[in-house]
Amino acid sequence: MNPLAEKYFRKSALPTIFCPGCGDGTVLHAMLRVIEKTGLENYAFVSGIGCSGWIPVYINTDVIHALHGRAIPVATGLALSMPDKKIVVFTGDGDCCGIGGNHLIHAARRNIDMTVVMINNYIYGMTGGQVSPSPPAGSKTKTSPYGNPERPFDAAALVQAAGAAFVARETAVAPLRLEKSLSAAIRHQGFSFMEVITQCPTQAGRNIFGDGKPQTIYHALKKAAVSQKDVPLESGQFRVGILHADLASPPYRPPLASARPI
Repeated sequence: MNPLAEKYFRKSALPTIFCPGCGDGTVLHAMLRVIEKTGLENYAFVSGIGCSGWIPVYINTDVIHALHGRAIPVATGLALSMPDKKIVVFTGDGDCCGIGGNHLIHAARRNIDMTVVMINNYIYGMTGGQVSPSPPAGSKTKTSPYGNPERPFDAAALVQAAGAAFVARETAVAPLRLEKSLSAAIRHQGFSFMEVITQCPTQAGRNIFGDGKPQTIYHALKKAAVSQKDVPLESGQFRVGILHADLASPPYRPPLASARPI
């Protein structure tokens, strides 16, 4: 077993549910590398429903596995009651932008001191491959067999418009970049949003990419990710890196009880 896994894994929860080639394991490993540098005792994790919701379950520390779409309000309660902890939410594109979309908007608007890591695999992976809010237009899924007619949800642009103080996007196929941006998001004081575009060979691979081989999606994401800020994006490409950082915006603090009118 990897030394970091040996040190930090909740071994009673093993084996993981992740399919071979899934990017969630890469995200989990990046989180363990950040923990190794900052100390496990500083964290409390919350997760939603879906494959990505299992990421923190394998970390042997305080974890709440919340209801579908309700990870962010649970994390809000933790952030306000435990301000000394680094609150990190792991959620999926469907869990976060679908049923949990309003919670995402208002946590960003309030600048709640937490980090939301949204795993975007373009599909509802655990429940059978339905179309999620984020796949490219025209994507074929189990519920859009003729191609998705809707435009994809740009969650990073959404939370920035809602007032998020820190916004970043990376992929699971560039683990060193992922670790660096994840660390920056967690260090930031206020609401941090980190989108991680990952490979899902079992559902997105077979349906959207037309190939269940992990390396097919790996090369597609490598080609689509653009880190240079001054390079125009071509069709199908997306920007990666720190997209927005407002260091001056203070995180939300609840009013003191003594200051409330009777």
